[in-house]
Amino acid sequence: MKAIYFKHILEFKRPSGTSRGVLKTKETWFIKLTQEGKIGIGECGILRTLSVDDRPDYKAKLQWVCQHIHLGKDKLYSELKAFPSIQFGVEQAFLSLNAQNPFELFPSAFTKSKAPISINGLVWMGDKDFMKQQILEKLRHGFNCIKLKIGAIDFESEVSLLKFIRSQFSEKEIEIRVDANGAFSSAEALQRLETLSKFKLHSIEQPIAVNQHAEMAELCLKTPLAIALDEELIGVFEKEAKQELIEKIKPQYIILKPSLIGGFKGSMDWISIAEHHKIDWWITSALESNVGLNAISQFTYTLKNSLPQGLGTGSLYTNNIESPLTVQNGAIFYDPQKTWNQTILNNSCIK
Repeated sequence: MKAIYFKHILEFKRPSGTSRGVLKTKETWFIKLTQEGKIGIGECGILRTLSVDDRPDYKAKLQWVCQHIHLGKDKLYSELKAFPSIQFGVEQAFLSLNAQNPFELFPSAFTKSKAPISINGLVWMGDKDFMKQQILEKLRHGFNCIKLKIGAIDFESEVSLLKFIRSQFSEKEIEIRVDANGAFSSAEALQRLETLSKFKLHSIEQPIAVNQHAEMAELCLKTPLAIALDEELIGVFEKEAKQELIEKIKPQYIILKPSLIGGFKGSMDWISIAEHHKIDWWITSALESNVGLNAISQFTYTLKNSLPQGLGTGSLYTNNIESPLTVQNGAIFYDPQKTWNQTILNNSCIK
């Protein structure tokens, strides 16, 4: 078996705002395996400034993986504890290599174009008019669950947007999730959650910054609005530490980004703990190319979670890898009329 790695810079169609800044490009890395004429591909979806493995030795670790590919998936995974995005790339690459089709990691009704996955429509931060425009567009495209990034413009404007949505659509017609990305201070958070709860929201992701466990636990206890942990899960490697975090904070939901938490195995660890504590969850992409999004979507379908998932990011880029993944009527599905662009298997990406 041989392994190589290579980089691709994904370019956003339009700058996308979060509470941590505006994104114009997204760096991603691929691991490609070859053995006896077969090819496997996996994406290491690092998110600079957010991934715990955003480290100066990231490229060196990819090189190490390729030099030690003979160790096999399980041994490599255990050696990559501090590099969850590379763990995920390794998982994908081995599954891809051993599959009949390198892009069909989990054959199912989803990959056979027979079953879609319900997803939320993502509304990026920006000025009020831009966010309102996005909301109306998502509603026109058949979404009945939308997720708004909040925390970048002033709170009053964000409240005004929510008031606008609720003046047009009841909570039975449109489910609204908001994601603060840790933008609220612990002192103001509860009051803001009380204000937000008036708009019958489904949940809020990560209202305060990470590593404030006592404050987050108190918020989850007192909140009038369901809280979902997101960034809080990043960098928690040991199963015992995951258990302790959930038992201490007691969130209403957790959100799983496989690229940030150790791929399929890391996600299943969190899911087993959450379900033991009767905490619900959903899965979200982390701005991967269609290669990583495809892997996450196929994995998600096998778990039979009925909540809308966060898998609608494939259309963000001008130079994504063409694939059958299609978003329509508030769902992601495999379009049988579309095919994969095989260029990615030749260790180059679409420019």
